[in-house]
Amino acid sequence: MVDEDELRDQLRDLSQQHKALDEQIEQMSRARPIDFLTITKLKKEKLRMKDLISRIESLLIPDIIA
Repeated sequence: MVDEDELRDQLRDLSQQHKALDEQIEQMSRARPIDFLTITKLKKEKLRMKDLISRIESLLIPDIIA
């Protein structure tokens, strides 16, 4: 089983990277000329990170037996 502290560390790191990508996308969207290809790649990476964040969060939530 994966250590809960490790998962929380991974979650924190991914959240920071996700925020950094969001800021980078925002900056690139305001720049001229706009590099749509790079922005699209960054958005895909941001979505991939969001998926990883969701998976880790679901691992940290204990199963509740109804």
